[in-house]
Amino acid sequence: MNLIDILVVEDNDDDVVLIQAAFSEGKVVNRLIFVRDGEEAMTYLRKQGAYVATSTPGIVLLDINMPKKNGFEVLTDIKADPRLRAIPVVMLTVSDREEDIVRSFEQGACSYIRKPVSLTRFIAIVKEFELYWSLVSKVPNLNR
Repeated sequence: MNLIDILVVEDNDDDVVLIQAAFSEGKVVNRLIFVRDGEEAMTYLRKQGAYVATSTPGIVLLDINMPKKNGFEVLTDIKADPRLRAIPVVMLTVSDREEDIVRSFEQGACSYIRKPVSLTRFIAIVKEFELYWSLVSKVPNLNR
């Protein structure tokens, strides 16, 4: 199994609790790191300030609608940075707007997951997510 750190960029406290519960119930052993907005995400990824000693995550789960810097701005920044562009970014959002889906892929997201309302459905999605990213897909080790 490929253990990776997962950076979750999410500003909604209810969604943070839902994500934590789903990953816990889904028995996902990867470490979740939560940041509250797009600016904090970029500070974390660039290892600045309080995050100078952090490891580079193997994947980023990115919400679209956030304060300070939205998910599309963060995605653009990640894909424009040669040190970060290889990190897979999964958009994890409530939006099911076709234009958001298209824009996400055009800007370099590798997947788009709509947040379900029910915990049961979200746990099922998390289990599938974990199987794919831990057993099927390979991600680059950017901490070498």
